[in-house]
Amino acid sequence: MEFRNNNKSSRVSRAARLHSKLHNKLYYYFTLCLLSISPVLAEGDTNNNANPVAAATGNVTNSAVQFQNNGASSRQNYGPNISCNGSTMTFSPFYMGSHTNPYTADEDTRDLYPSSYQLNENWGFQVNFMVPLDKEGYKQCKAIAKRQEEKMQLDFELVRALKCAELQRTGFTLLPGSRVYHLCSDVVPIQSLITNKK
Repeated sequence: MEFRNNNKSSRVSRAARLHSKLHNKLYYYFTLCLLSISPVLAEGDTNNNANPVAAATGNVTNSAVQFQNNGASSRQNYGPNISCNGSTMTFSPFYMGSHTNPYTADEDTRDLYPSSYQLNENWGFQVNFMVPLDKEGYKQCKAIAKRQEEKMQLDFELVRALKCAELQRTGFTLLPGSRVYHLCSDVVPIQSLITNKK
């Protein structure tokens, strides 16, 4: 005999017993249904006589088109060891055709004459869409590429300033008004900036 109390284990065991009783009833009814099915007999004797005869002739031409995309996605290179795979759509049209004149042998003259003209054409296209599933990786790759671009821009500006300063130190400058004068127009010695402020 069990008494209801606040002990969780007694409630769990009661639920488990109820659950097993329900399963036993379900199995009982399922077994009863299976055993109550009686065999079904066919209607008397049947006599079917079949004598199928079929003749078919034909000509089959099997053509195939192979697309060589190999699942390659679009790849953008942004510098050494930085390449990001983006989405790709490919459109591949195709056309295959043949025009033939079959010949038959004429028994009297042994010459060949065209008996008919056959035109076979097959055309269509294939469209492929490939989308990278890892969007976070693609975004991170684009962010790394952006930093690489900023680094390359900084390198360009520093090398430009360094080469212009070397040119000025040797006593040369670019001709004002020339097509490349703007490259060194903003590179000036520090001393000239100090004297201009005074």
